Amino acid sequence: MPVPCARCQMPLPEWELASLRVVDCTSCGAANEAHVFPAALRAGALIQTEAAQEGEAACFDHPEKRAVAACQQCGRFVCQLCAVDFSGATWCPSCVAAGAGAARRANPEASRTLFDSIALITPLASLLVWPFTIITGPAAIVFSILKWGAPLSVVRRLRWRFVAAMLVGLGETAGWIWFVLYVLLRSRTKV
Repeated sequence: MPVPCARCQMPLPEWELASLRVVDCTSCGAANEAHVFPAALRAGALIQTEAAQEGEAACFDHPEKRAVAACQQCGRFVCQLCAVDFSGATWCPSCVAAGAGAARRANPEASRTLFDSIALITPLASLLVWPFTIITGPAAIVFSILKWGAPLSVVRRLRWRFVAAMLVGLGETAGWIWFVLYVLLRSRTKV
């Protein structure tokens, strides 16, 4: 079965499909990226695979055929028919189907650091040991400003924690400024 061009649907030249990953269409000149199973290029002729002997590794999809390689992604054994050279490694058909193209490049995240929660918890927790608020108040403000544009969470969240952290940090900083000024003014009036 011929592989069609993505733009004009004309068959792509088989000699280029066998050796190249990007194939130019001879009709419209469009560049096509193609990852073709070796069996697709053998029109009419079946790939001769050897039968698996007793004790030899067998293909995952064809248990009666001898395995020639192991998939670099999942470790399944593959026969000559199933082996796909993909990005310089041998892959099985399942991994090619599941991980080729954009799906392979997407790096799904399972979790993220919640900088907004860290910014809010730090000044609030330091209230338990209040002398540390001299450091955590300004630190919460600076941290909130620096991490404002960072991705929040895998699930949708708002930035209200950053705003609350800045307000608590401003309150702690203002409290320390008032305390220092009060002590300085009080010591001057005693002299």
